[in-house]
Amino acid sequence: MAKIQKTITPVDGSVYVERELASEAEINSTLEKAVRAQAEWKHVPIEERAALCSKAVDAFVAKKTDIAQELTWQMGRPVKYSPGEVGGFEERSRYMIKIAAKKLADIQVEPKEGFTRFIRREPLGVVFTVAPWNYPYLTAVNSVMPAIMAGNAVILKHSSQTPLCAERFDEAFKAAGLPEGVFQFLHLDHESVARVIKSPQTNFVAFTGSVPGGKSIEESAVGQFIGVGLELGGKDPAYVRADVNLDHAVENLVDGAFFNSGQSCCGIERIYVHADVYDKFVKDFVDLVSQYKLGNPLDEETTLGPMVRTSAAEYVRKQIADAIRDGAEAKIDPKLFPADKEDTPYLAPQVLLNVNHSMSVMSDESFGPVIGIMKIQSDEEAIQLMNDSEFGLTASIWTTDEDEAVKVGDRVETGTWFMNRCDYLDPALAWTGVKNSGRGCTLSEVGYEHLTRPKSYHLRTSV
Repeated sequence: MAKIQKTITPVDGSVYVERELASEAEINSTLEKAVRAQAEWKHVPIEERAALCSKAVDAFVAKKTDIAQELTWQMGRPVKYSPGEVGGFEERSRYMIKIAAKKLADIQVEPKEGFTRFIRREPLGVVFTVAPWNYPYLTAVNSVMPAIMAGNAVILKHSSQTPLCAERFDEAFKAAGLPEGVFQFLHLDHESVARVIKSPQTNFVAFTGSVPGGKSIEESAVGQFIGVGLELGGKDPAYVRADVNLDHAVENLVDGAFFNSGQSCCGIERIYVHADVYDKFVKDFVDLVSQYKLGNPLDEETTLGPMVRTSAAEYVRKQIADAIRDGAEAKIDPKLFPADKEDTPYLAPQVLLNVNHSMSVMSDESFGPVIGIMKIQSDEEAIQLMNDSEFGLTASIWTTDEDEAVKVGDRVETGTWFMNRCDYLDPALAWTGVKNSGRGCTLSEVGYEHLTRPKSYHLRTSV
């Protein structure tokens, strides 16, 4: 009997989607089909690949309204914001399609008499993408679209919380006329994910998720001699300098901390504010957070939806309670948010002062609507505190001095360094992390290097 996967919506706790998990026979068939399709796809000219992928983007964007609605039902993001994910999908896709021809072109080396020499970028084969629920399209598209453009076949396994997202990818590629087998999806449990990774037909794994999940992926890949790209957790810091544009910083850091109910791997989770501007920053920050509206995400007026599940909300509630027990000061009264209820995923935002790095809320990934703010005295102190973390995905500085921003950034251990912005992926820049935030890279020209292998051509023309 087939195993059934059930998706419980955080909106009201009902079963929103049910899907059969793939059987062993279906997994084997999917892998075999991918291998056959990729053998032909890699010879399709890059211009034809671009045309088909562009049509897939067109087909996807045309379903924007439906996609946004079902996204809200699956993971709880307010419906007023869900269409933005379709926009991000389009931006990243079109950029990676645009740069593919140049990046995947042969690499020419200096001339040598009697020889023709160049390096060709070969596709890896079958790419297995394992995507999470929190930004289900944006995390998946980072590897799916460039992998296909590079001549690979892709198998997508999406989170059990967002299974319809995998099906929307498939729908778009089919509408575009992509050859059968170049893109496929599977609904899988953890054991079956490991089986796909261990298959000799899988050539690369792109995983976005938790640190424990990343360790499981690496364990499954041991001895397979395949590449593994990991985008894991974050505890991303922000440093507000004394020379900051305060209004701009407050507005953007509140959004960076609480958008998507704080459920972003690159969301702001800790803020360090120079003493000269601390009091004003805190006042304005708390005032703005207090204006959020927590409630049903299908309501157009809601700006803060539920967390993905009750257990996630309870984890953050415990972090907050533990911090307060240890001396933190809570600046937001939960009574301002009537929808906040114990034993539900609906959780009010919280701003904590008098925090320190001995507290879980300042050291462990929260992945929820809570932020700790510390007063500091100098750049040196900010650097030390920002680096005092097992994570290193993004970090940001809020200042009017670009030169100083670069100097500080050179000393911060992070994959992306922002000035006066946060919680954003620019497709022209490499998306990567250090320490427990992962390894590898997606997006940008550099991202294509991880989805191809170099093949050298050394041709003697004079004999």
